[in-house]
Amino acid sequence: MMGITNVTSLVETGLLATIEGGIPGKSILLRADIDALPITEKNDVTYASKNLGIMHACGHDAHTASLLMSAKILNEIRADLKGTVNLLFQPAEEVMPGGASLVIKEKSYQDLGKLPHIGQHVRPDIPLGNVGFCSGKFMASMDELFITVKGKGGHAAMPQNSVDSVLIASHIIVAAQQLVSRMASPKVPSVLSFGKVNANGAINVLPDEVFIEGTFRTLDEPWRKEALLKLEKLTTSIADGMGGSCELKINHGYPHLINNVGLTDNLKALAGEYLGIENIVDLDPWMAAEDFAYYSFENPVSFYIIGVGNKDKGINSGLHTPTFDIDEEALEIGGGLMVWLALKTLNEI
Repeated sequence: MMGITNVTSLVETGLLATIEGGIPGKSILLRADIDALPITEKNDVTYASKNLGIMHACGHDAHTASLLMSAKILNEIRADLKGTVNLLFQPAEEVMPGGASLVIKEKSYQDLGKLPHIGQHVRPDIPLGNVGFCSGKFMASMDELFITVKGKGGHAAMPQNSVDSVLIASHIIVAAQQLVSRMASPKVPSVLSFGKVNANGAINVLPDEVFIEGTFRTLDEPWRKEALLKLEKLTTSIADGMGGSCELKINHGYPHLINNVGLTDNLKALAGEYLGIENIVDLDPWMAAEDFAYYSFENPVSFYIIGVGNKDKGINSGLHTPTFDIDEEALEIGGGLMVWLALKTLNEI
């Protein structure tokens, strides 16, 4: 890979490459995620997905391209490089249990020891040329919710002979929002969203079951645990009170991401030197989730945002949409910035 000979495969499709500098020093890790999403792309561009139903709708191809650019530059100057740069191309960020949770179990990764981890993500709501940082709590935990509401099906014209699972499900969806509006502290960001409801009845048929899928996210681990217990109690009690029953299955996902304050503040200052302080943005916590959080268990980490939006070019579609795109000039910013941050950080530690 670009003349880099120390390359190891991990977690099936991932790669860990190492560039040893010519000057002894500490080590750092740069990470990019590499996977796509099950979305059919609608962009008419030369680099659109060639696989129906699969596209890079979260910018992971941009993350990978930026890190490849960084790898090329760092390898070309390795004789003058102080320390070691590890390049992690991580798979499965979008699917449970998260590729990062598997990477940290690999011997080749564990052999690196404790070291700073730096990652970046593109966002189209931030204009091209801007880079955003947030010290401390930055991204949310993420749990998947699968609710099965059971009633007694029957003819819609004779509801007295049935237990209406659709009505029960409706009450559950509305009442469950109490978890955020009345049970969570206003000081703790929380989001509860249901994105899929399958009743599978008809205009005159009340189904036996309704299936609901959603997600719960927060920035506080104790509240996360408490909230999920409250949700289970709330959903089952509503169903029971209306004559039905309810089962809640929870797929526990990523923890919330905490950017190391010292590392992040330093990277923010360095980015200001590289791009100009006027192009550095202070970000609020973001309720999206990232398995990059797993690396923070044992290491100082910092995850920042590269702006890729350009309204003049019509590039402003959101992440995870069929028309998501980036202004390609952001690749030069992302790749160059990673090199700058790596070099400066290694010279300081």
